[in-house]
Amino acid sequence: MAQPTRATPARARTSKPRAEQPTLRVLPGGLASVRLGPLQDMLGFQLRLAQEASFAGFARRTGDSGLKPGHFAALLVIHENPGLSQTALGAAVGRDKSTLTPKLTELERRGLIRRDRAAADRRSYALRLTPEGEEALAELQRHATAHDAALDRLVGPENRQAFLETLRRLIAGLDSDDT
Repeated sequence: MAQPTRATPARARTSKPRAEQPTLRVLPGGLASVRLGPLQDMLGFQLRLAQEASFAGFARRTGDSGLKPGHFAALLVIHENPGLSQTALGAAVGRDKSTLTPKLTELERRGLIRRDRAAADRRSYALRLTPEGEEALAELQRHATAHDAALDRLVGPENRQAFLETLRRLIAGLDSDDT
């Protein structure tokens, strides 16, 4: 019985070399470069760096206001859903109670939101924007729109929908029990 032969000889099976990826991450502020090793190709790590860079870019736009992307998200979702519970807000913006409560306390201290006891459940709060909160949201919306336009330029407007769909698929997949 004849031995099976390979369709392609081993020496002919060469793949194209992978595009050279930078192995160093140049740190800001003149700090030394650092070798990333396998991190350079890990999606989660790159997503984290992109998220941090995006937050820093948004913070530069908002200046000394002290309001961050998380504040914008909370104010916008409360604006869109007056009377929303803290639990529902946390679920909507992906924050747990221990992270969200101090942010809401800060927004309330600044006079941007009101937390009223919910009529249906006295243990929970119904969230609403104050007039000052509406003004702050309008200002943050301008910054967010400009920031999103900058991200569009980086991603490419033609890639925006595919990129958003990929991110949503990642979020849904990582939120499921299948991972």
